[in-house]
Amino acid sequence: MAFASSTSLHFPSPLQFGTSLSRLPPSDSYPLFTVASRRKPTNSMKPAKSNNIYISSILTSRVVKAQASVNKEPMVPPYNVLITGSTKGIGFALAKEFLKAGDNVVICSRSGERVEAAVQNLRQEFGDQHVWGKQCDVRQGQDVKNLVEFAQENLKYIDIWINNAGSNAYSYKTLAEASDEDLIEVVTTNTLGLMICCREAIKMMLSQSRGGHIFNIDGAGSDGRPTPRFAAYGATKRSVVHLTKSLQAELRMQDVQNVVVHNLSPGMVTTDLLMSGANTKQAKFFINVLAEPAEVVAEYLVPNIRSIPTNGSTKPTYIRFLTGVKAYSQIFSRIAFGARRNRYLLED
Repeated sequence: MAFASSTSLHFPSPLQFGTSLSRLPPSDSYPLFTVASRRKPTNSMKPAKSNNIYISSILTSRVVKAQASVNKEPMVPPYNVLITGSTKGIGFALAKEFLKAGDNVVICSRSGERVEAAVQNLRQEFGDQHVWGKQCDVRQGQDVKNLVEFAQENLKYIDIWINNAGSNAYSYKTLAEASDEDLIEVVTTNTLGLMICCREAIKMMLSQSRGGHIFNIDGAGSDGRPTPRFAAYGATKRSVVHLTKSLQAELRMQDVQNVVVHNLSPGMVTTDLLMSGANTKQAKFFINVLAEPAEVVAEYLVPNIRSIPTNGSTKPTYIRFLTGVKAYSQIFSRIAFGARRNRYLLED
């Protein structure tokens, strides 16, 4: 069976519930140097010439960054948006919702045929001047670089980049049963592909006076809870949160304020892939109780995403559709009143 990079996989384990929209704690400061003594320096205390050069280069860098902040271009709608893995599922639904808001969108997928079909579909509804598509395998660095060039040629800049491409190799097996091909597919798409996309997105946005916002989509396993039958997928999604925090720290260390990396959590989305794994009583119960169609999830997420540049926020954010309060409320309603029984799947 062929694998698709545009697959959207966002199915938390039964007890994997997020909290309400939260912000990460403030960063620690990174002082350049401290004054240890007021004594007149002796020859042994005098800084070496190389140290003077090092400090001078740091101060020069700070001046350049300060000048860039003065010349910072404001980010106003309509926004230019790029979404990976966006020819179907939650990626396609997000693209459609951004277009409804009046934004411009670049979609991509590993399959050129799916890209062409999706672009035609969206252009019929939103016109030729608001949506573009490009074949891109996120596992290949040159493909992602070509995607950046394509976006710049058509839109000049990207305000919002959403890393949605992911794969579970269409497989629900224990790790002992997984093939080499399945494991390579999952890890290279979800981890290597994400790193490459983040690298190229950050490089592009650093060159833009307006900066930009990058959103990394999480999934089952991102909170550290076990993901039996898709352990490799869960491990890669755990790494998404760590990568995002590390990139946030790197940007802080460089005093970069107008390029921000966020996390985005769609919760359980009723994609074909999610339904294909619903062959246990427990899985059917939680899908019926917690899952929502991609269109419903996108209607919630897109306004929250757009509000960040609209409000001029430069703080990293974790946007969640399925909050803990919502999840436990729906489970209680099911147990107490039988709500959502057999909503999508017949339960035994």
